[in-house]
Amino acid sequence: MPFVLYLLGLAVFAQATSEFMLSGLGPDIARDLGVSIPATGWLTSAFALGMVVGAPTIAVLGNRWPRRRTLLVTLTVFLAVHVVGALTTDFTVLLITRILAALANAGFLAIALATAASLVPPDAKGRATSVLLGGTTLACIAGVPAGALLGTSFGWRSAFWAVAIVSVPALLGILWSVRDRLSGPPVPVRFQVRPRLAVLLLLGALVNGATFCSFTYLSPVLTDVTGLGLAWVPGLLALFGIGSFIGVTAAGRYADRRDNRLVLLAGSTLLLGWCAFALAAGYVVPTIALVLAQGALSFAVGSTLVAYALYAGTDTPALTGGLATAALNVGAAAGPVLGGLAITRTGYRAPLWVSAALVATALCVGWCSTRGRRLG
Repeated sequence: MPFVLYLLGLAVFAQATSEFMLSGLGPDIARDLGVSIPATGWLTSAFALGMVVGAPTIAVLGNRWPRRRTLLVTLTVFLAVHVVGALTTDFTVLLITRILAALANAGFLAIALATAASLVPPDAKGRATSVLLGGTTLACIAGVPAGALLGTSFGWRSAFWAVAIVSVPALLGILWSVRDRLSGPPVPVRFQVRPRLAVLLLLGALVNGATFCSFTYLSPVLTDVTGLGLAWVPGLLALFGIGSFIGVTAAGRYADRRDNRLVLLAGSTLLLGWCAFALAAGYVVPTIALVLAQGALSFAVGSTLVAYALYAGTDTPALTGGLATAALNVGAAAGPVLGGLAITRTGYRAPLWVSAALVATALCVGWCSTRGRRLG
């Protein structure tokens, strides 16, 4: 893999850390800026909304720009708004920086996916995708805990400074290493998503919705259902992140085969895993094993679907990357909402069953749509 891919992955690592780190910084932000803790939740919601809207929008607007320029502009904006966020004393300004950061993040990831696919042979898109999405999984393992540690030790602003600093090497690497070429052919005014691509985007949203439905509420599952102490939670969240890194790495090896049977097998195993987790969540040893396994399977299936989408949308790579980014974030936003509704009715074990239902829906859609044809 070209070295520049790992620099793009570093930028994705910084962006994913920024997206997830607020879960541990909310109380400190609330105290410092004089707002309620529920109000700090708007920062997360604003980021998610910006990701969904920004990915396809910026991919289309920047489609006639050279890729290097689009990557540099979006990453520079991302870095700059984190500096502003670290300096501001006004919650409204901080909220605006989160929206701008999400728009820049979404646009960067959309073009980065297209760039990664163009830097490797035509049959290696899966491996290139795994390098980029590996940045997200490493953020779960190291970035988010490090942000929480910085926030605890030096205040929440230090975490924002750290994200800005980590973005600098990626910015320089893009400046030196990415060729100045157009992001892709013009998007037709009447552009329509082809049925195969639409199915892949739907499957990606469903699988990612299942992932974040359970991951969002993993802490209360571990404490209230499994009966573990709070001290266990950071380690098991990191274990889920380790599993996700393993899954993304493995998917990079197999996604380029574009074999429906592998996706259906992995998806079926993922479904069985969520069912087993829901049934065995009251027991410590199965819970620990399933946290690792479900992290690996969830991200393996999800990253494979993203690679398949890039194969299906080779004629408009930047827009396809934007649509894939938006689909993943629709799932990431909808999954926790569905899980939260289920919790109010049946308790903390419910998100695990909701995840199983979402994956089952994805399998049904995938099976009915292919009928012998390739997904990727």
